[in-house]
Amino acid sequence: MHSTEGNLIAKQIDLLASYWTLATGSTPHSDREFSTTRFNDRVTCAARAGFTGFGIRYADLEYTLRTQSLEDTRRVLDDHGMRYAELEFLLDWWVTVDEKKAVCDSRKRFLFEAAAALGARHIKVGDFSSTPTPYPMPQLIESFAGLCAEAKDHGTAILFELMPFAHVHSLEAALELVSGANAPNGGLLFDLWHLVKLGIPHSDLARVPKRFLRGVELNDGTFNAPWSLVEDTLNHRRLCGEGEFDVKGFVKTILDLGYDGPWGVEVLNQEMRTWPADRLARRAFDTAHAQFPV
Repeated sequence: MHSTEGNLIAKQIDLLASYWTLATGSTPHSDREFSTTRFNDRVTCAARAGFTGFGIRYADLEYTLRTQSLEDTRRVLDDHGMRYAELEFLLDWWVTVDEKKAVCDSRKRFLFEAAAALGARHIKVGDFSSTPTPYPMPQLIESFAGLCAEAKDHGTAILFELMPFAHVHSLEAALELVSGANAPNGGLLFDLWHLVKLGIPHSDLARVPKRFLRGVELNDGTFNAPWSLVEDTLNHRRLCGEGEFDVKGFVKTILDLGYDGPWGVEVLNQEMRTWPADRLARRAFDTAHAQFPV
């Protein structure tokens, strides 16, 4: 049972179970990115915990569609009160030629079809390269604008997730990207873990126009780690309030900016991916909603 305080917060704040949080049995960045717990069961666990949104990764959706249709999948979300569906992840959307473009185009078609069928609020995009991009910012802007235009035809939005291991890895560059594209359905997604690792203080977010602040993800972690940055983000994030980050301060900053969308809870943790989905959903929900003022 949730406390009275928790129930009050749940009525005011929509929490979205980001894909990796409940991806029990999966292995990020491998050929087994799908969860070994059935999609329908994970949605049930998320709803029971109090989540009103659900994140879906393309690999897991492909796996799920082996045994049920997109219509069936939409029905599961609707029947469990999931007001928001999130899809991820699209890479190389700025590439114009070579095999990367072919892979991106195929995945893009799949995600757009799914977004239309599931009524997805948005699709997360970004990149994972730590090397400087050979593509100039004007081309990135043009590509992002084109991606948003295609997404609009499928009733969804495109959110660029700012990360430390990416071509666009500063707040200034991310703002230049989305403001240059100036798409009504394009914006930024701020994941607290990435912002901390980039060294971006909460106060710097005040420069972000509200219209570009389209998504938020909560989690916790440590400022320093003995392993690589990639290892840290994939396997050692912590539940909100159980690390060193100022989660409550981040929440207050985002609320002060006027954000009124769903709050993703994205905790990638190797140990927790061995937990039962119901335990994981309840712990993720309870620790996240505890960060909000009543």
